[in-house]
Amino acid sequence: MSGILLQQPAFLSPNYNIGDGKITRKDSTSLSFPDWQGGFAVRYAKASYNRFLPHCAAAASSSAAPGSGSDPWLDSQTRQRTRKIAGVDQDELLDPKLLADPDSCFCEFKGVHIHHKVYTAENTLSQLPHSTSPKIGLPIILLHGFGASVFSWSRVMKRLAEITASKVLAFDRPAFGLTSRVDSFMHLSHGTEDTKPLNPYSMAFSVLATLHFIDFLEAEKAILVGHSAGSLVAVNSYFEAPERIAALILVAPAILAPSAFYNAAEGNNGGRDTRTEGDGSNSNVFKKNFVKLFEILLKFTTDIINAIGQRLKGMMDVLNSLYKKVLSAILCSAFGVTLIRMLIDKFGTAAVRFAWYNSKQVNEHVIDGYTKPLRAKGWDKALAEFTAATLAYEDSGSKPPLSKRFHEISCPVLIVTGDSDRIVPAWNAERLSQAIPGSCLKVIKHCGHLPHEEKVEEFVSIVEMFLQRAFGNYEEPSLQSVI
Repeated sequence: MSGILLQQPAFLSPNYNIGDGKITRKDSTSLSFPDWQGGFAVRYAKASYNRFLPHCAAAASSSAAPGSGSDPWLDSQTRQRTRKIAGVDQDELLDPKLLADPDSCFCEFKGVHIHHKVYTAENTLSQLPHSTSPKIGLPIILLHGFGASVFSWSRVMKRLAEITASKVLAFDRPAFGLTSRVDSFMHLSHGTEDTKPLNPYSMAFSVLATLHFIDFLEAEKAILVGHSAGSLVAVNSYFEAPERIAALILVAPAILAPSAFYNAAEGNNGGRDTRTEGDGSNSNVFKKNFVKLFEILLKFTTDIINAIGQRLKGMMDVLNSLYKKVLSAILCSAFGVTLIRMLIDKFGTAAVRFAWYNSKQVNEHVIDGYTKPLRAKGWDKALAEFTAATLAYEDSGSKPPLSKRFHEISCPVLIVTGDSDRIVPAWNAERLSQAIPGSCLKVIKHCGHLPHEEKVEEFVSIVEMFLQRAFGNYEEPSLQSVI
Protein backbone atom coordinates (compact mmCIF):
# COMPACT_ATOMS: atom_id res chain seq x y z
CA MET A 1 0.00 0.00 0.00
CA SER A 2 2.60 2.53 1.05
CA GLY A 3 4.72 1.71 -1.95
CA ILE A 4 1.92 2.56 -4.33
CA LEU A 5 0.82 5.71 -2.52
CA LEU A 6 4.31 7.15 -2.33
CA GLN A 7 4.80 6.71 -6.04
CA GLN A 8 1.52 8.10 -7.34
CA PRO A 9 2.81 11.69 -7.69
CA ALA A 10 5.41 10.40 -10.10
CA PHE A 11 2.84 10.08 -12.82
CA LEU A 12 -0.35 11.90 -11.63
CA SER A 13 -0.94 15.47 -12.65
CA PRO A 14 -0.10 18.10 -10.02
CA ASN A 15 -3.71 19.30 -10.37
CA TYR A 16 -4.78 16.42 -8.05
CA ASN A 17 -4.33 15.68 -4.36
CA ILE A 18 -4.30 12.15 -2.89
CA GLY A 19 -5.75 11.17 0.46
CA ASP A 20 -8.36 9.12 2.36
CA GLY A 21 -9.06 6.83 -0.56
CA LYS A 22 -9.86 9.77 -2.83
CA ILE A 23 -8.27 11.81 -5.59
CA THR A 24 -9.22 15.44 -5.02
CA ARG A 25 -8.97 18.10 -7.72
CA LYS A 26 -7.53 21.51 -6.91
CA ASP A 27 -11.00 22.96 -7.62
CA SER A 28 -12.30 21.01 -4.55
CA THR A 29 -14.25 18.40 -6.55
CA SER A 30 -13.29 14.79 -5.88
CA LEU A 31 -13.20 11.34 -7.49
CA SER A 32 -13.98 8.39 -5.23
CA PHE A 33 -12.42 4.94 -5.69
CA PRO A 34 -14.12 2.29 -3.53
CA ASP A 35 -11.55 -0.31 -4.59
CA TRP A 36 -8.61 2.04 -4.14
CA GLN A 37 -6.61 -0.39 -2.07
CA GLY A 38 -5.81 -2.58 -5.11
CA GLY A 39 -7.96 -1.65 -8.08
CA PHE A 40 -6.25 1.61 -8.96
CA ALA A 41 -2.96 -0.06 -9.82
CA VAL A 42 -4.70 -2.58 -12.05
CA ARG A 43 -6.71 -0.07 -13.99
CA TYR A 44 -4.16 2.66 -14.46
CA ALA A 45 -0.67 1.24 -14.19
CA LYS A 46 1.14 0.64 -17.48
CA ALA A 47 4.32 -1.23 -18.36
CA SER A 48 6.24 2.03 -18.66
CA TYR A 49 5.42 2.85 -15.03
CA ASN A 50 6.71 -0.38 -13.52
CA ARG A 51 9.94 1.22 -12.40
CA PHE A 52 7.89 3.62 -10.23
CA LEU A 53 5.61 0.92 -8.79
CA PRO A 54 7.55 -1.67 -6.76
CA HIS A 55 4.33 -3.35 -5.61
CA CYS A 56 2.48 -3.14 -8.93
CA ALA A 57 2.72 -6.86 -9.69
CA ALA A 58 1.33 -7.83 -6.30
CA ALA A 59 -1.49 -5.34 -6.60
CA ALA A 60 -2.36 -6.60 -10.08
CA SER A 61 -2.41 -10.20 -8.91
CA SER A 62 -4.65 -9.49 -5.95
CA SER A 63 -7.15 -7.35 -7.85
CA ALA A 64 -7.54 -9.21 -11.12
CA ALA A 65 -11.06 -10.32 -11.79
CA PRO A 66 -11.84 -14.01 -11.26
CA GLY A 67 -11.03 -16.07 -14.31
CA SER A 68 -9.13 -13.25 -15.99
CA GLY A 69 -5.73 -15.02 -15.74
CA SER A 70 -2.56 -14.11 -13.90
CA ASP A 71 -1.40 -11.57 -16.49
CA PRO A 72 -4.23 -9.22 -17.57
CA TRP A 73 -1.99 -7.31 -20.01
CA LEU A 74 -0.95 -10.33 -22.16
CA ASP A 75 -3.41 -12.07 -24.46
CA SER A 76 -3.70 -15.73 -23.42
CA GLN A 77 -3.67 -17.05 -27.00
CA THR A 78 -0.52 -15.09 -27.81
CA ARG A 79 1.13 -16.38 -24.64
CA GLN A 80 0.16 -19.96 -25.54
CA ARG A 81 1.63 -19.67 -29.06
CA THR A 82 4.98 -18.37 -27.83
CA ARG A 83 5.32 -21.28 -25.43
CA LYS A 84 5.10 -24.04 -28.04
CA ILE A 85 7.32 -25.25 -30.88
CA ALA A 86 5.72 -27.77 -33.25
CA GLY A 87 3.05 -28.28 -30.63
CA VAL A 88 5.56 -29.02 -27.84
CA ASP A 89 5.42 -26.90 -24.68
CA GLN A 90 8.70 -25.01 -24.21
CA ASP A 91 8.02 -23.71 -20.69
CA GLU A 92 9.56 -26.63 -18.83
CA LEU A 93 12.33 -28.26 -20.84
CA LEU A 94 13.90 -31.27 -19.15
CA ASP A 95 17.19 -33.08 -18.92
CA PRO A 96 17.09 -35.73 -21.70
CA LYS A 97 17.50 -38.54 -19.17
CA LEU A 98 14.17 -37.59 -17.61
CA LEU A 99 12.51 -38.24 -20.98
CA ALA A 100 13.95 -41.75 -21.32
CA ASP A 101 11.88 -44.85 -22.09
CA PRO A 102 11.96 -47.95 -19.88
CA ASP A 103 14.35 -49.66 -22.33
CA SER A 104 16.61 -46.61 -22.77
CA CYS A 105 20.30 -46.79 -21.92
CA PHE A 106 22.97 -44.12 -21.57
CA CYS A 107 26.74 -44.28 -21.81
CA GLU A 108 29.35 -41.55 -21.64
CA PHE A 109 31.64 -41.09 -24.62
CA LYS A 110 34.11 -38.20 -24.70
CA GLY A 111 32.01 -36.13 -22.31
CA VAL A 112 28.68 -36.77 -24.05
CA HIS A 113 25.95 -38.97 -22.56
CA ILE A 114 24.73 -40.94 -25.56
CA HIS A 115 21.23 -42.39 -25.51
CA HIS A 116 20.92 -45.83 -27.08
CA LYS A 117 18.82 -48.98 -27.12
CA VAL A 118 19.92 -52.57 -27.56
CA TYR A 119 17.89 -55.59 -28.63
CA THR A 120 19.29 -59.09 -28.52
CA ALA A 121 18.19 -62.31 -30.17
CA GLU A 122 17.43 -63.79 -26.75
CA ASN A 123 14.87 -61.03 -26.17
CA THR A 124 13.08 -61.66 -29.45
CA LEU A 125 13.21 -65.39 -30.24
CA SER A 126 10.49 -66.14 -27.72
CA GLN A 127 8.21 -63.47 -29.18
CA LEU A 128 8.75 -63.82 -32.94
CA PRO A 129 8.14 -66.76 -35.29
CA HIS A 130 11.12 -69.07 -35.49
CA SER A 131 13.19 -68.67 -38.66
CA THR A 132 14.87 -71.68 -40.25
CA SER A 133 17.35 -69.54 -42.21
CA PRO A 134 21.02 -69.74 -41.19
CA LYS A 135 21.88 -67.13 -38.56
CA ILE A 136 24.29 -64.34 -39.42
CA GLY A 137 25.85 -63.89 -35.99
CA LEU A 138 26.99 -60.31 -36.65
CA PRO A 139 25.72 -57.32 -34.65
CA ILE A 140 24.01 -54.40 -36.35
CA ILE A 141 24.39 -50.70 -35.56
CA LEU A 142 21.60 -48.41 -36.77
CA LEU A 143 22.34 -44.78 -37.68
CA HIS A 144 19.37 -42.43 -37.97
CA GLY A 145 19.03 -39.45 -40.31
CA PHE A 146 18.70 -35.70 -39.76
CA GLY A 147 15.89 -34.79 -37.37
CA ALA A 148 15.28 -38.42 -36.40
CA SER A 149 16.35 -40.56 -33.46
CA VAL A 150 16.35 -44.10 -32.11
CA PHE A 151 12.55 -43.90 -32.37
CA SER A 152 12.70 -44.21 -36.17
CA TRP A 153 14.15 -47.74 -35.84
CA SER A 154 11.64 -48.96 -33.26
CA ARG A 155 9.60 -50.99 -35.77
CA VAL A 156 12.50 -53.07 -37.07
CA MET A 157 15.01 -53.50 -34.23
CA LYS A 158 13.50 -56.70 -32.84
CA ARG A 159 13.07 -58.19 -36.29
CA LEU A 160 16.67 -57.49 -37.25
CA ALA A 161 17.91 -59.01 -34.00
CA GLU A 162 15.95 -62.16 -34.76
CA ILE A 163 17.26 -62.64 -38.32
CA THR A 164 20.87 -62.01 -37.29
CA ALA A 165 20.72 -63.97 -34.02
CA SER A 166 22.80 -61.16 -32.58
CA LYS A 167 22.54 -57.74 -30.97
CA VAL A 168 21.05 -54.70 -32.69
CA LEU A 169 21.97 -51.27 -31.32
CA ALA A 170 20.65 -47.84 -32.26
CA PHE A 171 21.95 -44.61 -30.75
CA ASP A 172 21.03 -40.94 -30.90
CA ARG A 173 23.70 -38.84 -32.53
CA PRO A 174 24.55 -35.60 -30.67
CA ALA A 175 21.91 -32.87 -31.28
CA PHE A 176 19.18 -35.48 -31.75
CA GLY A 177 16.98 -37.74 -29.66
CA LEU A 178 17.82 -37.96 -25.97
CA THR A 179 21.60 -37.69 -26.18
CA SER A 180 22.84 -34.88 -23.94
CA ARG A 181 23.13 -31.41 -25.47
CA VAL A 182 26.65 -30.11 -24.97
CA ASP A 183 27.79 -26.53 -25.41
CA SER A 184 30.45 -27.09 -28.06
CA PHE A 185 32.31 -23.88 -27.15
CA MET A 186 32.66 -24.93 -23.52
CA HIS A 187 33.41 -28.50 -24.55
CA LEU A 188 36.21 -27.46 -26.90
CA SER A 189 37.70 -25.03 -24.38
CA HIS A 190 38.83 -27.93 -22.19
CA GLY A 191 42.06 -29.74 -22.87
CA THR A 192 45.41 -28.79 -24.31
CA GLU A 193 46.51 -28.44 -27.91
CA ASP A 194 47.56 -32.08 -27.92
CA THR A 195 44.37 -33.35 -26.30
CA LYS A 196 41.83 -30.96 -27.75
CA PRO A 197 38.33 -32.52 -27.62
CA LEU A 198 36.32 -33.16 -30.76
CA ASN A 199 33.32 -31.04 -31.57
CA PRO A 200 30.48 -33.34 -30.43
CA TYR A 201 28.38 -32.24 -33.39
CA SER A 202 31.02 -33.02 -36.00
CA MET A 203 31.11 -35.94 -38.42
CA ALA A 204 34.36 -37.13 -36.85
CA PHE A 205 32.65 -37.48 -33.47
CA SER A 206 29.75 -39.49 -34.94
CA VAL A 207 32.22 -41.78 -36.70
CA LEU A 208 34.22 -42.42 -33.52
CA ALA A 209 31.01 -42.97 -31.56
CA THR A 210 29.95 -45.57 -34.12
CA LEU A 211 33.25 -47.41 -33.79
CA HIS A 212 32.99 -47.11 -30.00
CA PHE A 213 29.68 -48.98 -30.06
CA ILE A 214 31.27 -51.82 -32.02
CA ASP A 215 33.65 -52.20 -29.08
CA PHE A 216 30.71 -51.73 -26.71
CA LEU A 217 29.05 -54.77 -28.31
CA GLU A 218 32.31 -56.70 -27.85
CA ALA A 219 32.48 -57.44 -31.57
CA GLU A 220 35.31 -57.42 -34.05
CA LYS A 221 33.00 -56.35 -36.87
CA ALA A 222 29.51 -54.98 -37.24
CA ILE A 223 26.98 -54.32 -39.98
CA LEU A 224 26.20 -50.62 -40.31
CA VAL A 225 22.71 -49.55 -41.40
CA GLY A 226 22.45 -45.85 -42.14
CA HIS A 227 19.30 -43.97 -43.09
CA SER A 228 19.44 -40.72 -45.08
CA ALA A 229 22.19 -38.56 -43.50
CA GLY A 230 23.06 -41.54 -41.30
CA SER A 231 24.38 -43.19 -44.47
CA LEU A 232 27.11 -40.56 -44.53
CA VAL A 233 28.16 -41.62 -41.04
CA ALA A 234 28.14 -45.28 -42.10
CA VAL A 235 30.31 -44.70 -45.17
CA ASN A 236 32.74 -42.42 -43.31
CA SER A 237 32.99 -45.03 -40.55
CA TYR A 238 33.95 -47.60 -43.18
CA PHE A 239 36.74 -45.39 -44.53
CA GLU A 240 37.94 -44.71 -40.98
CA ALA A 241 38.16 -48.42 -40.08
CA PRO A 242 37.24 -50.72 -42.99
CA GLU A 243 38.43 -53.78 -41.07
CA ARG A 244 35.64 -53.19 -38.47
CA ILE A 245 32.77 -52.98 -40.96
CA ALA A 246 31.28 -56.27 -42.18
CA ALA A 247 28.69 -54.73 -44.51
CA LEU A 248 26.94 -51.45 -45.32
CA ILE A 249 23.19 -51.08 -45.72
CA LEU A 250 22.28 -47.61 -46.97
CA VAL A 251 18.59 -46.69 -46.69
CA ALA A 252 17.43 -43.73 -48.79
CA PRO A 253 21.04 -42.51 -48.62
CA ALA A 254 21.50 -38.73 -48.56
CA ILE A 255 24.80 -39.08 -50.39
CA LEU A 256 25.14 -37.16 -53.63
CA ALA A 257 26.02 -39.72 -56.27
CA PRO A 258 28.53 -38.77 -58.98
CA SER A 259 27.13 -38.21 -62.46
CA ALA A 260 28.24 -40.52 -65.28
CA PHE A 261 30.50 -38.86 -67.82
CA TYR A 262 31.14 -40.23 -71.26
CA ASN A 263 34.11 -38.90 -73.21
CA ALA A 264 32.56 -39.51 -76.59
CA ALA A 265 34.23 -36.50 -78.14
CA GLU A 266 37.68 -37.92 -77.47
CA GLY A 267 36.80 -41.12 -79.27
CA ASN A 268 35.44 -39.19 -82.22
CA ASN A 269 38.63 -37.15 -82.47
CA GLY A 270 40.72 -40.31 -82.68
CA GLY A 271 38.65 -41.63 -85.55
CA ARG A 272 38.91 -38.38 -87.39
CA ASP A 273 42.72 -38.35 -87.08
CA THR A 274 42.96 -41.87 -88.51
CA ARG A 275 40.85 -41.04 -91.49
CA THR A 276 42.86 -37.92 -92.25
CA GLU A 277 46.21 -39.66 -92.09
CA GLY A 278 44.96 -42.41 -94.37
CA ASP A 279 44.09 -39.99 -97.17
CA GLY A 280 47.08 -39.81 -99.56
CA SER A 281 45.49 -37.57 -102.18
CA ASN A 282 47.61 -34.53 -103.12
CA SER A 283 44.41 -32.51 -103.50
CA ASN A 284 43.79 -32.82 -99.77
CA VAL A 285 47.23 -31.60 -98.57
CA PHE A 286 45.96 -28.08 -98.00
CA LYS A 287 42.94 -29.41 -96.15
CA LYS A 288 45.10 -31.58 -93.89
CA ASN A 289 47.35 -28.65 -93.00
CA PHE A 290 44.35 -26.45 -92.29
CA VAL A 291 42.85 -29.10 -89.98
CA LYS A 292 46.14 -29.43 -88.09
CA LEU A 293 46.38 -25.65 -87.70
CA PHE A 294 42.79 -25.55 -86.48
CA GLU A 295 43.50 -28.29 -83.92
CA ILE A 296 46.56 -26.40 -82.61
CA LEU A 297 44.52 -23.21 -82.25
CA LEU A 298 41.68 -25.15 -80.60
CA LYS A 299 44.07 -26.75 -78.11
CA PHE A 300 45.66 -23.38 -77.32
CA THR A 301 42.23 -21.79 -76.78
CA THR A 302 41.11 -24.73 -74.63
CA ASP A 303 44.20 -24.43 -72.44
CA ILE A 304 43.53 -20.72 -71.92
CA ILE A 305 39.88 -21.38 -71.06
CA ASN A 306 40.89 -24.14 -68.63
CA ALA A 307 43.43 -21.85 -66.96
CA ILE A 308 40.80 -19.11 -66.56
CA GLY A 309 38.31 -21.69 -65.33
CA GLN A 310 40.75 -22.95 -62.70
CA ARG A 311 41.39 -19.40 -61.52
CA LEU A 312 37.65 -18.67 -61.34
CA LYS A 313 37.08 -21.97 -59.57
CA GLY A 314 39.67 -21.00 -56.99
CA MET A 315 37.93 -17.66 -56.47
CA MET A 316 34.55 -19.37 -56.18
CA ASP A 317 35.96 -21.86 -53.68
CA VAL A 318 37.25 -18.97 -51.55
CA LEU A 319 33.90 -17.16 -51.74
CA ASN A 320 32.03 -20.37 -50.99
CA SER A 321 34.27 -21.05 -48.00
CA LEU A 322 33.77 -17.50 -46.72
CA TYR A 323 30.02 -17.81 -47.21
CA LYS A 324 29.89 -21.04 -45.20
CA LYS A 325 31.95 -19.54 -42.39
CA VAL A 326 29.66 -16.52 -42.17
CA LEU A 327 26.60 -18.77 -42.26
CA SER A 328 28.07 -20.95 -39.51
CA ALA A 329 28.68 -17.90 -37.34
CA ILE A 330 25.10 -16.74 -37.88
CA LEU A 331 23.72 -20.17 -37.03
CA CYS A 332 25.59 -20.21 -33.71
CA SER A 333 24.28 -16.76 -32.77
CA ALA A 334 21.07 -15.96 -30.90
CA PHE A 335 19.50 -15.03 -34.22
CA GLY A 336 20.44 -18.41 -35.68
CA VAL A 337 18.91 -20.29 -32.74
CA THR A 338 15.73 -18.24 -33.10
CA LEU A 339 15.68 -19.06 -36.81
CA ILE A 340 16.04 -22.77 -36.04
CA ARG A 341 13.09 -22.58 -33.66
CA MET A 342 10.96 -20.82 -36.26
CA LEU A 343 11.80 -23.37 -38.95
CA ILE A 344 11.08 -26.36 -36.70
CA ASP A 345 7.81 -24.79 -35.58
CA LYS A 346 6.78 -24.04 -39.15
CA PHE A 347 7.93 -27.17 -40.99
CA GLY A 348 8.80 -29.82 -38.36
CA THR A 349 5.68 -31.97 -38.36
CA ALA A 350 4.97 -31.19 -42.02
CA ALA A 351 8.39 -32.61 -42.97
CA VAL A 352 7.58 -35.89 -41.21
CA ARG A 353 4.36 -36.26 -43.20
CA PHE A 354 6.13 -35.24 -46.40
CA ALA A 355 8.66 -38.06 -45.90
CA TRP A 356 5.95 -40.72 -46.10
CA TYR A 357 4.39 -41.96 -49.32
CA ASN A 358 1.01 -42.10 -47.57
CA SER A 359 0.89 -39.24 -45.09
CA LYS A 360 -2.38 -40.60 -43.67
CA GLN A 361 -0.33 -43.30 -41.95
CA VAL A 362 1.47 -40.65 -39.89
CA ASN A 363 -0.53 -40.89 -36.69
CA GLU A 364 -0.18 -39.13 -33.36
CA HIS A 365 2.23 -41.79 -32.08
CA VAL A 366 4.64 -41.05 -34.95
CA ILE A 367 4.43 -37.28 -34.45
CA ASP A 368 4.99 -37.67 -30.71
CA GLY A 369 8.04 -39.85 -31.36
CA TYR A 370 9.63 -37.28 -33.65
CA THR A 371 8.79 -34.23 -31.52
CA LYS A 372 9.65 -35.70 -28.11
CA PRO A 373 13.29 -34.46 -28.31
CA LEU A 374 11.93 -30.89 -28.50
CA ARG A 375 11.23 -31.25 -24.77
CA ALA A 376 14.97 -31.61 -24.02
CA LYS A 377 16.96 -28.68 -22.67
CA GLY A 378 19.14 -26.96 -25.23
CA TRP A 379 17.71 -28.77 -28.27
CA ASP A 380 17.56 -25.59 -30.35
CA LYS A 381 21.15 -24.45 -29.74
CA ALA A 382 22.46 -27.98 -30.30
CA LEU A 383 20.65 -28.25 -33.63
CA ALA A 384 22.12 -24.91 -34.72
CA GLU A 385 25.62 -26.04 -33.74
CA PHE A 386 25.14 -29.35 -35.54
CA THR A 387 24.17 -27.54 -38.74
CA ALA A 388 27.20 -25.25 -38.43
CA ALA A 389 29.48 -28.26 -37.86
CA THR A 390 28.03 -29.94 -40.96
CA LEU A 391 28.91 -26.88 -43.06
CA ALA A 392 32.43 -26.89 -41.59
CA TYR A 393 32.82 -30.59 -42.47
CA GLU A 394 31.80 -29.98 -46.09
CA ASP A 395 34.29 -27.13 -46.29
CA SER A 396 37.20 -28.86 -44.54
CA GLY A 397 38.82 -30.37 -47.63
CA SER A 398 41.05 -32.46 -45.37
CA LYS A 399 40.10 -35.68 -47.17
CA PRO A 400 39.11 -36.50 -50.74
CA PRO A 401 35.35 -36.21 -51.35
CA LEU A 402 33.36 -39.40 -50.95
CA SER A 403 32.38 -39.36 -54.60
CA LYS A 404 36.01 -40.09 -55.49
CA ARG A 405 36.37 -42.93 -52.98
CA PHE A 406 33.35 -45.13 -53.66
CA HIS A 407 35.49 -47.50 -55.73
CA GLU A 408 37.52 -48.26 -52.58
CA ILE A 409 34.57 -49.90 -50.81
CA SER A 410 35.09 -53.66 -50.84
CA CYS A 411 32.56 -54.92 -48.27
CA PRO A 412 29.04 -56.05 -49.25
CA VAL A 413 26.77 -53.06 -49.83
CA LEU A 414 22.97 -52.93 -50.04
CA ILE A 415 21.10 -49.79 -51.07
CA VAL A 416 17.37 -49.59 -50.31
CA THR A 417 15.13 -46.77 -51.49
CA GLY A 418 11.48 -45.96 -52.05
CA ASP A 419 10.26 -45.33 -55.57
CA SER A 420 8.32 -42.27 -54.36
CA ASP A 421 10.98 -40.71 -52.15
CA ARG A 422 10.45 -36.95 -52.40
CA ILE A 423 13.44 -36.02 -50.24
CA VAL A 424 16.22 -38.11 -51.82
CA PRO A 425 15.00 -39.29 -55.25
CA ALA A 426 15.33 -42.94 -56.19
CA TRP A 427 17.47 -42.05 -59.22
CA ASN A 428 20.20 -40.82 -56.86
CA ALA A 429 20.27 -44.21 -55.15
CA GLU A 430 20.52 -45.86 -58.56
CA ARG A 431 23.53 -43.72 -59.47
CA LEU A 432 25.11 -44.49 -56.12
CA SER A 433 24.73 -48.22 -56.69
CA GLN A 434 26.52 -47.83 -60.02
CA ALA A 435 29.36 -45.92 -58.34
CA ILE A 436 29.94 -48.56 -55.61
CA PRO A 437 31.37 -51.77 -57.14
CA GLY A 438 29.31 -54.88 -56.51
CA SER A 439 26.56 -53.09 -54.59
CA CYS A 440 22.96 -54.27 -54.66
CA LEU A 441 20.01 -51.95 -55.24
CA LYS A 442 16.49 -52.61 -54.03
CA VAL A 443 13.59 -50.26 -54.82
CA ILE A 444 10.36 -50.61 -52.84
CA LYS A 445 7.18 -49.59 -54.62
CA HIS A 446 4.70 -47.13 -53.11
CA CYS A 447 7.24 -46.06 -50.50
CA GLY A 448 8.67 -42.71 -49.50
CA HIS A 449 11.81 -41.68 -47.61
CA LEU A 450 11.32 -44.06 -44.65
CA PRO A 451 11.20 -47.69 -45.88
CA HIS A 452 12.02 -49.05 -42.41
CA GLU A 453 8.96 -47.30 -40.98
CA GLU A 454 6.52 -47.33 -43.86
CA LYS A 455 7.21 -50.79 -45.37
CA VAL A 456 8.48 -52.83 -42.45
CA GLU A 457 7.84 -56.31 -43.89
CA GLU A 458 9.43 -55.56 -47.26
CA PHE A 459 12.38 -53.83 -45.65
CA VAL A 460 13.16 -56.66 -43.23
CA SER A 461 12.76 -59.24 -46.01
CA ILE A 462 15.20 -57.38 -48.25
CA VAL A 463 17.78 -57.05 -45.48
CA GLU A 464 17.45 -60.72 -44.57
CA MET A 465 17.96 -61.87 -48.17
CA PHE A 466 20.97 -59.61 -48.55
CA LEU A 467 22.61 -60.81 -45.34
CA GLN A 468 21.95 -64.46 -46.12
CA ARG A 469 23.49 -63.99 -49.54
CA ALA A 470 26.52 -62.18 -48.13
CA PHE A 471 27.16 -64.26 -45.00
CA GLY A 472 24.82 -67.24 -44.85
CA ASN A 473 25.60 -69.09 -48.12
CA TYR A 474 22.02 -68.47 -49.16
CA GLU A 475 21.15 -68.54 -52.87
CA GLU A 476 18.53 -66.11 -54.04
CA PRO A 477 17.62 -64.13 -57.18
CA SER A 478 19.37 -60.89 -58.09
CA LEU A 479 18.57 -58.00 -55.78
CA GLN A 480 18.31 -55.65 -58.72
CA SER A 481 14.66 -56.57 -59.20
CA VAL A 482 11.92 -54.25 -57.99
CA ILE A 483 9.29 -55.26 -55.49
